[in-house]
Amino acid sequence: MSTLTVMLVTFFAGMGAGLGTGFAGMSAAAVISPMLITFLGVDPYMAVGIALSSDVLASAVSAYTYHKNKNLDIKNGLIMMVSVLVFTVVGSYAASRVPSSTMGGFSVFMTFLLGVRFIVRPVMTTKEAMSRVSAKKRAVQSVVCGVMIGFICGFVGAGGGMMMLLILTSVMGYELKTAVGTSVFIMTFTALTGSLSHFAIGGTPDVLIWVLCVVFTFVWARVAAVFANKAQPKTLNRATGVVLVVLGAAIMIFRQLS
Repeated sequence: MSTLTVMLVTFFAGMGAGLGTGFAGMSAAAVISPMLITFLGVDPYMAVGIALSSDVLASAVSAYTYHKNKNLDIKNGLIMMVSVLVFTVVGSYAASRVPSSTMGGFSVFMTFLLGVRFIVRPVMTTKEAMSRVSAKKRAVQSVVCGVMIGFICGFVGAGGGMMMLLILTSVMGYELKTAVGTSVFIMTFTALTGSLSHFAIGGTPDVLIWVLCVVFTFVWARVAAVFANKAQPKTLNRATGVVLVVLGAAIMIFRQLS
């Protein structure tokens, strides 16, 4: 396998993952894993570890960018994160009882449908509307929704990021930028936990592939997050929708090739 092939595959994998993370809080595992497995022959378990580690810095820089633009709910994000981390374990156990193909199909399908949803029915909630919800109610919502998200993150893996965005916008009534900012903040820690456990069990990955994926995902996530925070709500909804639809369709194709 040539170095050029590795660079091209990791560049496009990182670009797709970074755009998905910066725009929609999408897990890099949804894009990077199938591309590494299909085109570079990386072991599936190791591919997920590389993708999750790429998620850590990409989610962190995205969260920083959203926070700098006051589009991150840290307090409720922390509450939700604890619930997510605890119930991810429960979801992972439940996932062991279900065929992996079923979970992967659900993940890809959700990515595609959520993209269509943002194009057809944009999230136009304002921060003023968000502020009308009491702190107590928001905290309770964060715990309950964190339980749901955590279980689904553990159960469907890559689909967890998409479910997080769906719940934050549809159930908790977050406006899109704050929803994505809070989502990537939580994902920074869930991805860190996941990547450390993968490498502890599976060993050290191919260094070149690993470094390139991390760097390319980081750069594109930063680009996407900067654009997203400057964009008007309707423009952001459409851009996010297009990114998710394209990525969802691409992942379906990669799954057929693998």
